[in-house]
Amino acid sequence: MNRMKTFALIPAAGMGKRMGASINKQYLELHGLPIVARTIAVFEHSPDIEAIYLVIPEAEIPYCREHVVAACGFSKVVEIVPGGRERQNSVMNGLRAMRPHLTNDDVVVIHDGVRPLVTPELLRESIAVARHNDGALVAVPVKDTIKTVRDGIVVNTPDRNSLWQAQTPQSFRFGTIYDAHLAADRDGFIGTDDASLVERCGGTIRIVPGDYRNIKITTPEDLILAESFLAVSTPKGEN
Repeated sequence: MNRMKTFALIPAAGMGKRMGASINKQYLELHGLPIVARTIAVFEHSPDIEAIYLVIPEAEIPYCREHVVAACGFSKVVEIVPGGRERQNSVMNGLRAMRPHLTNDDVVVIHDGVRPLVTPELLRESIAVARHNDGALVAVPVKDTIKTVRDGIVVNTPDRNSLWQAQTPQSFRFGTIYDAHLAADRDGFIGTDDASLVERCGGTIRIVPGDYRNIKITTPEDLILAESFLAVSTPKGEN
């Protein structure tokens, strides 16, 4: 019986316009390292991950290879794949690059390149759940009251107890997520995340309780918050 493999797919092809910086947000410094480097490091040091595929805007690949992958000595990054027009297209590009190296039952962990505070424990649990389900979605219960609004008017107030805020990692068996992306591409469907593509094909996604500190760095305020979390959790003298 062949051993099940687990690969990581890290899309970091966004332009980060809400950050208002002169460079793309994934290269902004967070506690002494580029944000995307901090993200990659979690997967590099995980014994569960065998290979990492990065998805980067094509024009930035040489910069990323030199200033992130080589500079940090990331040995598990086996390929840097050009991004697509939308995040969904970027993920599909990465899945296509992986396809010759994985069976349908191997696991793919998809994680935002600008979500650097994911813990090894969350990563491990996500992988374990994906091996026995159609998908594993790291998420946290919403804290605030949510309103459904149409044309500036509140339509209703969903029951907060049933609402969860999706994060990454999102983990799947390769055949499940690849087929879901193919179906979405064929139907012209754009989902809000990868799990939504599996959902529309009838797959069952199991929740992995997440961590409120596992934030996606999108705005300058997010960067300040991430710095604060790292300052508390990182021993003095370590980056």
